[in-house]
Amino acid sequence: MLKYLLNTAVLLAVTFTLPAQEIKVEENHPKAVITFDKVEYDYGEIEYDGNGECSFEFTNTGTEALVITNVLASCGCTVPKWSKDPIKPGEKGTITVKYNTSIPGNFSKSIRVFSNGEPGQVYLRIKGMVKQKNQVELK
Repeated sequence: MLKYLLNTAVLLAVTFTLPAQEIKVEENHPKAVITFDKVEYDYGEIEYDGNGECSFEFTNTGTEALVITNVLASCGCTVPKWSKDPIKPGEKGTITVKYNTSIPGNFSKSIRVFSNGEPGQVYLRIKGMVKQKNQVELK
């Protein structure tokens, strides 16, 4: 009987102490990190049918290759272009955005960048004011 009680006590001790053990998971996994020089571009005042193109430069500051998986604009008047090739650690890439400047008035548009990097999603913004078609500046 003493042997039975001793075995039961050891079994209970082991059962209750095992879940208390910490299991450390290392989070030092290599990963890509996307770092933009700027996340907003202000055109200011731009001529009707003027050059509506701007660029956002970024760097892969991580330790693995960075892949831009998708770039989405908030509307069809904004068209993004980007390289589909992986960006090696330490290298730079560019996302070019073209806004349709045949739409007069103020604008503010967002562009979402999806990648395998940290953070997985980045918001870029463009804003400005397209002058009216026949607007002439008086000096």
